[in-house]
Amino acid sequence: MELDAPVLLSVDDLDTLIATLRTDGYRVIGPTVRDGAIVHAELTGVGDLPRGWTDEQGPGSYRLHRRDDDALFGYAVGPSSPRRELLPPRHRLWTAVSDGDVGFRVREEEHVPAKLALLGVRGCELAAIAVQDRVFLHGLYEDQVYTANRQDLLLVAVECGTPSGSCFCASMGTGPGIDGGADLTLTELFDPHRFLTRAGSTRGQELLAQLDHTGAGAADQDERTHRMDAAAEQMGRHLDTTDLHDLLLGNLEHPRWDDVAERCLACTNCTLVCPTCFCTTMEDTTSLTGDEAYRDRRWDSCFALGFSHTGPGSVRSSTRARYRQWCTHKLATWIDQFGTSGCVGCGRCITWCPVGIDITEEVAAIRATDGRRAARTGASP
Repeated sequence: MELDAPVLLSVDDLDTLIATLRTDGYRVIGPTVRDGAIVHAELTGVGDLPRGWTDEQGPGSYRLHRRDDDALFGYAVGPSSPRRELLPPRHRLWTAVSDGDVGFRVREEEHVPAKLALLGVRGCELAAIAVQDRVFLHGLYEDQVYTANRQDLLLVAVECGTPSGSCFCASMGTGPGIDGGADLTLTELFDPHRFLTRAGSTRGQELLAQLDHTGAGAADQDERTHRMDAAAEQMGRHLDTTDLHDLLLGNLEHPRWDDVAERCLACTNCTLVCPTCFCTTMEDTTSLTGDEAYRDRRWDSCFALGFSHTGPGSVRSSTRARYRQWCTHKLATWIDQFGTSGCVGCGRCITWCPVGIDITEEVAAIRATDGRRAARTGASP
Protein backbone atom coordinates (compact mmCIF):
# COMPACT_ATOMS: atom_id res chain seq x y z
CA MET A 1 0.00 0.00 0.00
CA GLU A 2 1.28 3.43 -0.96
CA LEU A 3 2.09 5.44 2.18
CA ASP A 4 2.91 8.85 0.72
CA ALA A 5 2.42 10.70 -2.54
CA PRO A 6 4.78 9.50 -5.30
CA VAL A 7 8.05 11.34 -5.78
CA LEU A 8 10.62 11.53 -8.56
CA LEU A 9 14.17 10.21 -8.33
CA SER A 10 16.93 10.89 -10.85
CA VAL A 11 19.53 8.38 -11.97
CA ASP A 12 21.97 10.07 -9.57
CA ASP A 13 19.41 9.68 -6.76
CA LEU A 14 19.22 5.97 -7.52
CA ASP A 15 22.99 5.77 -7.24
CA THR A 16 22.73 7.53 -3.88
CA LEU A 17 20.07 5.03 -2.80
CA ILE A 18 22.42 2.12 -3.51
CA ALA A 19 25.25 3.85 -1.66
CA THR A 20 22.96 4.58 1.30
CA LEU A 21 21.87 0.96 1.54
CA ARG A 22 25.47 -0.23 1.44
CA THR A 23 26.44 2.28 4.13
CA ASP A 24 23.57 0.97 6.26
CA GLY A 25 25.09 -2.51 6.04
CA TYR A 26 22.90 -3.97 3.31
CA ARG A 27 24.25 -6.29 0.68
CA VAL A 28 22.56 -4.91 -2.44
CA ILE A 29 21.64 -7.54 -5.04
CA GLY A 30 20.29 -6.51 -8.43
CA PRO A 31 20.48 -7.02 -12.19
CA THR A 32 23.72 -6.87 -14.14
CA VAL A 33 25.03 -8.21 -17.45
CA ARG A 34 27.24 -11.28 -17.26
CA ASP A 35 27.97 -14.11 -19.70
CA GLY A 36 25.40 -12.93 -22.23
CA ALA A 37 22.50 -12.70 -19.79
CA ILE A 38 21.02 -10.35 -17.21
CA VAL A 39 21.63 -12.03 -13.87
CA HIS A 40 21.48 -11.05 -10.22
CA ALA A 41 24.72 -10.05 -8.51
CA GLU A 42 25.99 -7.68 -5.84
CA LEU A 43 25.80 -4.03 -6.90
CA THR A 44 28.12 -1.20 -5.93
CA GLY A 45 26.32 1.52 -7.89
CA VAL A 46 24.20 2.41 -10.91
CA GLY A 47 27.15 1.60 -13.17
CA ASP A 48 26.62 -2.10 -12.48
CA LEU A 49 23.04 -2.07 -13.84
CA PRO A 50 22.24 -3.24 -17.42
CA ARG A 51 22.10 0.27 -18.86
CA GLY A 52 20.87 0.25 -22.46
CA TRP A 53 20.27 -3.52 -22.64
CA THR A 54 17.08 -5.45 -23.35
CA ASP A 55 16.27 -9.14 -23.76
CA GLU A 56 14.56 -11.00 -26.56
CA GLN A 57 12.89 -14.16 -25.30
CA GLY A 58 10.79 -16.96 -26.69
CA PRO A 59 10.42 -20.73 -26.30
CA GLY A 60 13.95 -22.06 -25.81
CA SER A 61 15.45 -18.71 -26.82
CA TYR A 62 17.18 -15.86 -24.96
CA ARG A 63 19.28 -13.06 -26.47
CA LEU A 64 20.46 -9.65 -25.29
CA HIS A 65 20.25 -6.64 -27.57
CA ARG A 66 21.15 -3.01 -27.28
CA ARG A 67 18.31 -0.54 -26.82
CA ASP A 68 18.21 2.91 -28.38
CA ASP A 69 18.11 4.57 -24.96
CA ASP A 70 19.85 4.39 -21.57
CA ALA A 71 17.15 2.47 -19.72
CA LEU A 72 18.47 0.79 -16.59
CA PHE A 73 15.60 -1.71 -16.33
CA GLY A 74 14.58 -2.06 -19.97
CA TYR A 75 14.33 -5.86 -19.94
CA ALA A 76 11.91 -8.49 -18.63
CA VAL A 77 13.51 -11.16 -16.39
CA GLY A 78 16.67 -13.24 -16.61
CA PRO A 79 17.38 -16.73 -15.28
CA SER A 80 18.01 -15.44 -11.73
CA SER A 81 15.22 -14.76 -9.24
CA PRO A 82 14.98 -13.81 -5.54
CA ARG A 83 14.57 -17.48 -4.74
CA ARG A 84 18.34 -17.92 -5.09
CA GLU A 85 19.00 -15.43 -2.27
CA LEU A 86 16.23 -16.57 0.07
CA LEU A 87 16.61 -20.33 -0.46
CA PRO A 88 20.22 -20.89 -1.60
CA PRO A 89 20.82 -23.69 -4.15
CA ARG A 90 23.09 -25.38 -1.61
CA HIS A 91 23.32 -24.79 2.12
CA ARG A 92 25.33 -26.65 4.75
CA LEU A 93 23.21 -27.84 7.67
CA TRP A 94 25.82 -29.47 9.89
CA THR A 95 29.32 -30.86 10.08
CA ALA A 96 30.29 -33.97 12.05
CA VAL A 97 33.91 -34.09 13.25
CA SER A 98 35.62 -37.25 14.53
CA ASP A 99 36.45 -37.13 18.22
CA GLY A 100 38.96 -39.94 18.43
CA ASP A 101 38.22 -43.58 17.57
CA VAL A 102 34.90 -43.98 19.37
CA GLY A 103 32.84 -40.87 18.79
CA PHE A 104 32.20 -37.64 16.96
CA ARG A 105 30.73 -34.22 17.62
CA VAL A 106 28.18 -32.44 15.44
CA ARG A 107 28.43 -28.73 14.74
CA GLU A 108 25.22 -27.22 13.38
CA GLU A 109 25.56 -24.29 11.02
CA GLU A 110 24.33 -21.01 12.44
CA HIS A 111 21.63 -19.33 10.39
CA VAL A 112 22.68 -15.69 10.69
CA PRO A 113 20.04 -13.19 9.50
CA ALA A 114 21.23 -11.56 6.29
CA LYS A 115 20.85 -7.81 5.83
CA LEU A 116 19.85 -8.01 2.22
CA ALA A 117 18.38 -5.48 -0.22
CA LEU A 118 16.99 -6.74 -3.55
CA LEU A 119 16.87 -4.05 -6.24
CA GLY A 120 14.91 -4.34 -9.48
CA VAL A 121 12.39 -6.94 -8.27
CA ARG A 122 9.49 -7.32 -10.73
CA GLY A 123 5.83 -7.74 -9.87
CA CYS A 124 5.90 -11.43 -10.78
CA GLU A 125 8.87 -11.88 -8.45
CA LEU A 126 7.11 -10.13 -5.56
CA ALA A 127 4.23 -12.55 -6.08
CA ALA A 128 6.73 -15.44 -6.08
CA ILE A 129 8.20 -14.27 -2.77
CA ALA A 130 4.68 -14.20 -1.32
CA VAL A 131 4.16 -17.77 -2.54
CA GLN A 132 7.41 -18.94 -0.94
CA ASP A 133 6.46 -17.12 2.27
CA ARG A 134 3.34 -19.31 2.44
CA VAL A 135 5.49 -22.40 2.13
CA PHE A 136 8.43 -21.55 4.38
CA LEU A 137 7.04 -19.00 6.87
CA HIS A 138 3.33 -19.63 7.22
CA GLY A 139 3.07 -23.37 6.75
CA LEU A 140 3.24 -26.20 9.26
CA TYR A 141 7.01 -25.83 9.51
CA GLU A 142 9.02 -22.60 9.54
CA ASP A 143 12.24 -23.05 7.62
CA GLN A 144 15.18 -21.61 9.58
CA VAL A 145 17.35 -20.77 6.58
CA TYR A 146 14.57 -19.03 4.68
CA THR A 147 13.45 -17.20 7.81
CA ALA A 148 16.98 -15.92 8.48
CA ASN A 149 17.34 -14.63 4.91
CA ARG A 150 13.84 -13.14 4.87
CA GLN A 151 14.04 -11.49 8.29
CA ASP A 152 15.70 -8.22 7.32
CA LEU A 153 14.95 -8.24 3.59
CA LEU A 154 14.45 -4.87 1.92
CA LEU A 155 12.67 -4.89 -1.44
CA VAL A 156 13.11 -2.18 -4.07
CA ALA A 157 10.80 -3.18 -6.91
CA VAL A 158 10.71 -1.83 -10.46
CA GLU A 159 7.57 -2.06 -12.58
CA CYS A 160 8.07 -3.85 -15.89
CA GLY A 161 7.64 -1.73 -19.00
CA THR A 162 9.30 -4.21 -21.38
CA PRO A 163 7.67 -7.67 -21.21
CA SER A 164 9.29 -10.46 -23.18
CA GLY A 165 7.88 -12.92 -25.66
CA SER A 166 7.56 -15.48 -22.85
CA CYS A 167 5.81 -13.27 -20.27
CA PHE A 168 2.21 -13.81 -19.19
CA CYS A 169 2.10 -12.10 -15.78
CA ALA A 170 -0.98 -10.12 -16.86
CA SER A 171 -2.86 -13.44 -17.15
CA MET A 172 -1.84 -14.39 -13.61
CA GLY A 173 -2.62 -10.97 -12.10
CA THR A 174 0.95 -10.45 -10.91
CA GLY A 175 2.09 -7.63 -13.19
CA PRO A 176 3.30 -5.67 -15.01
CA GLY A 177 2.23 -3.01 -12.50
CA ILE A 178 2.84 -3.35 -8.77
CA ASP A 179 0.22 -2.54 -6.12
CA GLY A 180 2.17 -3.46 -2.99
CA GLY A 181 4.59 -5.86 -1.35
CA ALA A 182 7.76 -3.74 -1.68
CA ASP A 183 9.42 -1.14 0.51
CA LEU A 184 9.95 1.06 -2.54
CA THR A 185 8.40 0.73 -5.99
CA LEU A 186 10.00 2.48 -8.98
CA THR A 187 8.63 3.12 -12.46
CA GLU A 188 11.25 4.07 -15.03
CA LEU A 189 10.13 7.06 -17.13
CA PHE A 190 11.89 8.87 -19.96
CA ASP A 191 12.34 12.33 -21.52
CA PRO A 192 13.69 13.20 -19.04
CA HIS A 193 15.04 9.98 -17.54
CA ARG A 194 13.56 9.64 -14.04
CA PHE A 195 11.89 7.20 -11.65
CA LEU A 196 8.40 7.64 -10.27
CA THR A 197 8.84 6.27 -6.75
CA ARG A 198 6.33 5.12 -4.15
CA ALA A 199 7.01 4.05 -0.58
CA GLY A 200 5.22 0.92 0.55
CA SER A 201 6.57 0.70 4.10
CA THR A 202 7.98 2.79 6.91
CA ARG A 203 11.48 1.69 5.89
CA GLY A 204 10.75 2.89 2.39
CA GLN A 205 9.67 6.28 3.72
CA GLU A 206 12.84 6.56 5.78
CA LEU A 207 14.97 5.83 2.72
CA LEU A 208 13.21 8.45 0.63
CA ALA A 209 13.71 10.99 3.39
CA GLN A 210 17.48 10.58 2.91
CA LEU A 211 17.30 11.32 -0.84
CA ASP A 212 17.06 14.62 -2.66
CA HIS A 213 13.81 13.82 -4.47
CA THR A 214 11.22 16.07 -6.08
CA GLY A 215 7.45 15.83 -6.14
CA ALA A 216 5.68 13.89 -8.90
CA GLY A 217 2.95 15.58 -10.91
CA ALA A 218 -0.19 14.31 -12.59
CA ALA A 219 1.66 14.04 -15.93
CA ASP A 220 4.23 11.71 -14.34
CA GLN A 221 1.51 9.47 -12.97
CA ASP A 222 -0.35 9.49 -16.30
CA GLU A 223 2.84 8.40 -18.05
CA ARG A 224 3.25 5.57 -15.58
CA THR A 225 -0.34 4.41 -16.21
CA HIS A 226 0.21 4.54 -19.97
CA ARG A 227 3.41 2.47 -19.73
CA MET A 228 1.77 -0.20 -17.60
CA ASP A 229 -1.26 -0.42 -19.91
CA ALA A 230 1.03 -0.71 -22.94
CA ALA A 231 3.13 -3.40 -21.24
CA ALA A 232 0.04 -5.45 -20.40
CA GLU A 233 -1.01 -5.36 -24.05
CA GLN A 234 2.47 -6.43 -25.20
CA MET A 235 2.58 -9.70 -23.25
CA GLY A 236 4.13 -12.40 -25.40
CA ARG A 237 1.93 -15.14 -23.95
CA HIS A 238 -1.58 -15.55 -22.52
CA LEU A 239 -2.94 -18.20 -20.17
CA ASP A 240 -6.69 -18.62 -19.77
CA THR A 241 -7.10 -19.36 -16.07
CA THR A 242 -10.86 -19.95 -16.23
CA ASP A 243 -11.69 -23.19 -14.42
CA LEU A 244 -7.99 -24.09 -14.72
CA HIS A 245 -7.84 -26.15 -11.53
CA ASP A 246 -10.67 -28.47 -12.53
CA LEU A 247 -9.64 -28.49 -16.20
CA LEU A 248 -6.24 -30.02 -15.44
CA LEU A 249 -7.38 -32.41 -12.72
CA GLY A 250 -10.23 -33.53 -14.98
CA ASN A 251 -7.83 -34.38 -17.81
CA LEU A 252 -5.15 -36.48 -16.12
CA GLU A 253 -5.31 -39.06 -18.93
CA HIS A 254 -5.39 -36.54 -21.76
CA PRO A 255 -3.26 -37.59 -24.77
CA ARG A 256 -1.47 -34.23 -24.68
CA TRP A 257 0.62 -35.51 -21.76
CA ASP A 258 2.04 -38.17 -24.10
CA ASP A 259 2.76 -35.55 -26.74
CA VAL A 260 4.74 -33.31 -24.41
CA ALA A 261 6.60 -36.30 -22.96
CA GLU A 262 8.00 -37.06 -26.42
CA ARG A 263 9.65 -33.62 -26.41
CA CYS A 264 10.54 -33.15 -22.74
CA LEU A 265 14.14 -33.99 -21.80
CA ALA A 266 13.38 -34.09 -18.05
CA CYS A 267 16.45 -31.83 -17.72
CA THR A 268 14.97 -29.94 -14.71
CA ASN A 269 15.67 -26.49 -16.26
CA CYS A 270 12.09 -25.31 -15.77
CA THR A 271 12.15 -26.06 -12.06
CA LEU A 272 15.61 -24.58 -11.51
CA VAL A 273 14.67 -21.19 -13.01
CA CYS A 274 11.16 -21.11 -11.55
CA PRO A 275 10.90 -18.50 -8.76
CA THR A 276 8.34 -20.52 -6.76
CA CYS A 277 9.63 -24.12 -6.90
CA PHE A 278 10.78 -25.23 -3.46
CA CYS A 279 11.76 -28.90 -3.63
CA THR A 280 15.02 -29.84 -1.92
CA THR A 281 16.95 -32.95 -0.95
CA MET A 282 19.68 -33.80 1.56
CA GLU A 283 23.17 -34.79 0.48
CA ASP A 284 25.74 -36.37 2.81
CA THR A 285 29.45 -36.38 2.04
CA THR A 286 32.59 -37.45 3.87
CA SER A 287 36.04 -35.90 3.69
CA LEU A 288 38.80 -37.88 1.98
CA THR A 289 40.53 -38.32 5.34
CA GLY A 290 37.37 -39.76 6.88
CA ASP A 291 37.45 -37.52 9.94
CA GLU A 292 34.66 -35.15 8.85
CA ALA A 293 31.19 -35.60 7.37
CA TYR A 294 28.81 -32.98 6.05
CA ARG A 295 25.11 -32.69 5.39
CA ASP A 296 24.01 -30.15 2.79
CA ARG A 297 20.56 -29.23 1.61
CA ARG A 298 20.35 -28.54 -2.11
CA TRP A 299 17.69 -27.83 -4.68
CA ASP A 300 15.99 -30.83 -6.22
CA SER A 301 13.40 -31.26 -8.95
CA CYS A 302 10.27 -33.33 -9.44
CA PHE A 303 11.61 -34.05 -12.95
CA ALA A 304 14.49 -36.10 -11.51
CA LEU A 305 13.84 -39.83 -11.61
CA GLY A 306 15.13 -40.29 -8.08
CA PHE A 307 12.96 -37.53 -6.62
CA SER A 308 9.94 -39.79 -6.10
CA HIS A 309 11.93 -42.96 -5.45
CA THR A 310 10.31 -44.96 -2.67
CA GLY A 311 10.73 -48.63 -1.87
CA PRO A 312 11.56 -50.63 -5.00
CA GLY A 313 11.46 -47.74 -7.48
CA SER A 314 10.11 -44.36 -8.53
CA VAL A 315 6.38 -43.73 -8.32
CA ARG A 316 6.75 -41.49 -11.40
CA SER A 317 8.98 -43.54 -13.65
CA SER A 318 7.93 -41.87 -16.92
CA THR A 319 8.61 -38.37 -18.24
CA ARG A 320 4.87 -38.12 -18.93
CA ALA A 321 4.08 -38.64 -15.25
CA ARG A 322 6.73 -36.19 -14.10
CA TYR A 323 5.70 -33.39 -16.47
CA ARG A 324 2.05 -33.91 -15.56
CA GLN A 325 2.92 -33.76 -11.87
CA TRP A 326 4.82 -30.50 -12.33
CA CYS A 327 2.16 -28.81 -14.46
CA THR A 328 -0.85 -29.89 -12.40
CA HIS A 329 0.89 -29.05 -9.13
CA LYS A 330 1.96 -25.63 -10.34
CA LEU A 331 -1.44 -24.63 -11.75
CA ALA A 332 -3.95 -26.73 -9.80
CA THR A 333 -3.08 -28.62 -6.61
CA TRP A 334 -0.87 -25.78 -5.39
CA ILE A 335 -4.14 -23.89 -4.92
CA ASP A 336 -5.42 -26.73 -2.72
CA GLN A 337 -2.24 -26.63 -0.63
CA PHE A 338 -1.54 -22.91 -0.32
CA GLY A 339 -4.62 -21.05 -1.57
CA THR A 340 -2.85 -19.58 -4.59
CA SER A 341 -1.44 -20.60 -7.95
CA GLY A 342 2.17 -21.74 -8.00
CA CYS A 343 2.72 -19.90 -11.29
CA VAL A 344 3.34 -16.13 -11.45
CA GLY A 345 3.61 -15.83 -15.23
CA CYS A 346 7.29 -14.90 -15.44
CA GLY A 347 7.79 -17.18 -18.47
CA ARG A 348 11.19 -18.49 -17.37
CA CYS A 349 10.14 -22.13 -17.83
CA ILE A 350 9.33 -21.34 -21.47
CA THR A 351 12.51 -19.41 -22.24
CA TRP A 352 14.95 -21.78 -20.58
CA CYS A 353 13.44 -25.05 -21.82
CA PRO A 354 15.98 -26.44 -24.32
CA VAL A 355 13.21 -27.76 -26.57
CA GLY A 356 10.89 -24.79 -26.12
CA ILE A 357 7.99 -26.44 -24.29
CA ASP A 358 5.43 -23.73 -23.56
CA ILE A 359 3.18 -24.28 -20.53
CA THR A 360 0.58 -21.85 -21.91
CA GLU A 361 0.46 -23.82 -25.17
CA GLU A 362 0.07 -27.12 -23.34
CA VAL A 363 -2.83 -25.83 -21.27
CA ALA A 364 -4.48 -24.34 -24.35
CA ALA A 365 -4.20 -27.68 -26.16
CA ILE A 366 -5.84 -29.51 -23.25
CA ARG A 367 -8.58 -26.88 -23.05
CA ALA A 368 -9.25 -27.14 -26.80
CA THR A 369 -9.86 -30.89 -26.50
CA ASP A 370 -11.23 -31.01 -22.95
CA GLY A 371 -11.88 -34.62 -22.10
CA ARG A 372 -14.66 -33.64 -19.73
CA ARG A 373 -16.52 -31.90 -22.54
CA ALA A 374 -15.82 -34.81 -24.87
CA ALA A 375 -17.30 -37.19 -22.33
CA ARG A 376 -20.43 -35.09 -22.08
CA THR A 377 -20.88 -34.87 -25.86
CA GLY A 378 -19.67 -38.36 -26.74
CA ALA A 379 -16.82 -37.01 -28.91
CA SER A 380 -13.18 -38.14 -28.82
CA PRO A 381 -10.72 -35.81 -27.01
